[in-house]
Amino acid sequence: MGNGIQVRDRFADGAQYIGGKLRSGTSGRHHDVVNPATGETVYSYELAGTADVDAAVAAAREAFPGWSGATPAERSEAMHRFAAVLAEQADDFAYVESLQCGKPIKLSTEFDVPGTVDNTSFFAGAARHLEGKSAAEYDGDHTSYVRREAIGVVGSIAPWNYPLQMAAWKILPAVAAGNTIVLKPAEITPLTSLMFAQAATEAGIPDGVINIVTGAGKDAGEHLVGHPDVVMTSFTGSTAVGKRVAEIATSTVKRLHLELGGKAPFVVFDDADLEAAVNGAVAGALINTGQDCTAATRAYVQRPLYDAFVQGVAALMETVRLGDPFDPATDLGPLISHAQRDRVAGFVERARAYATVVTGGEAPGGELAAGAYYRPTLVAGAAQDSEIVQSEIFGPVLVVLPFDTDDEGIRLANDTPYGLAASAWSRDLYRANRATREIKAGCVWVNDHIPIISEMPHGGYKASGFGKDMSSYSFEEYTQVKHVMYDNTAVARKDWHRTIFGDR
Repeated sequence: MGNGIQVRDRFADGAQYIGGKLRSGTSGRHHDVVNPATGETVYSYELAGTADVDAAVAAAREAFPGWSGATPAERSEAMHRFAAVLAEQADDFAYVESLQCGKPIKLSTEFDVPGTVDNTSFFAGAARHLEGKSAAEYDGDHTSYVRREAIGVVGSIAPWNYPLQMAAWKILPAVAAGNTIVLKPAEITPLTSLMFAQAATEAGIPDGVINIVTGAGKDAGEHLVGHPDVVMTSFTGSTAVGKRVAEIATSTVKRLHLELGGKAPFVVFDDADLEAAVNGAVAGALINTGQDCTAATRAYVQRPLYDAFVQGVAALMETVRLGDPFDPATDLGPLISHAQRDRVAGFVERARAYATVVTGGEAPGGELAAGAYYRPTLVAGAAQDSEIVQSEIFGPVLVVLPFDTDDEGIRLANDTPYGLAASAWSRDLYRANRATREIKAGCVWVNDHIPIISEMPHGGYKASGFGKDMSSYSFEEYTQVKHVMYDNTAVARKDWHRTIFGDR
């Protein structure tokens, strides 16, 4: 291993982080973390079983009174130290994220890690700004105000596409609000989640506040969601799995936050800056090798620009450099696994029967053949109701369709079960503003696609789930809102008592 991190040594004690210490799982089943760029195993560990989940929840429950009882300033100070530790270890985090995911090192270095440090700094400040209604005498006889209180032990599940950032999105608002947490990362990419929890301990966040259990969804995940001492579940992943999480959570009356699939439309009106739209489409479609629930997947282009857009996107896609994730010149890394690569290829192969693969549509050979690589792919001529337009592919595939009127473009953009993200491309303020109002998605960009910021919420409509990550809006997920009301009259017998006994 390079970059100063010896993964096998760093996690020699196991891939479970419970009560401030690494330990081995107890399921009796082993799992390999594989570098998808080479197919090589970088770390082997024993998966968590139900006993490990129970231990982690118990540690979180024990830590809850102290952490929730700390002042906002104390939590804030600890989280500022946390951000500093993460910044000091940025190179190690970027290296390990690229190692387990196959991400180009420039993506890990310039996007995943700094974004996580910024999230941590944001929530360090937000810990001191939990908002509620100002105290007031709304009925004249009582003073009312709102308290925000921590809810307890949170059990969260994060996906494999952005392991570090998704761990942060789950953990940070929960602990900033005074909760404790057990996070189950994807078993194929647990390493930076474990490092994140270790960094929290180094920063002085008390043992048990942040716990990691690395196990299979059917075992560790379902047991965590259904655990009687877990009061809330936050899940990011596919809509299909999200439905199962919801079934388990609602059966135990847990608070539930779901961030699920996406099929983001990229709507290009005929007055758009064509060069900007072409560049934005390629970048938005290929970010993280397309393994991004907000990635541009359906480009709708008004007919006057359609042919030039198709030609421009195809030409630009053909310049994208696939290669070793640790080569700074690499633009596109592999998919997360050969199974995912084959799934993506299956969508494209089936589409050949009813659409045109303009460019890409194949795995590269040569020195990249051992990895889970797939070339950037543009598909044209598919029908709106076809599989490749309607289903989430989660790979470097963009489908482009024409439209004639603005009404049609917006209708097609909304014609999907999902509603996580979208973009509209136009020089006309009124046209763009209409698109932001009428496209049903949790985020609509204008003349760009993908940027996110800690201060703004992330979450979807429709089958993309509900609830928000990031921003102060995330505290809606992780706090109890309590109304407190004081009588100001000091009168023993109130006027309203007559409705129960006696007359005025």
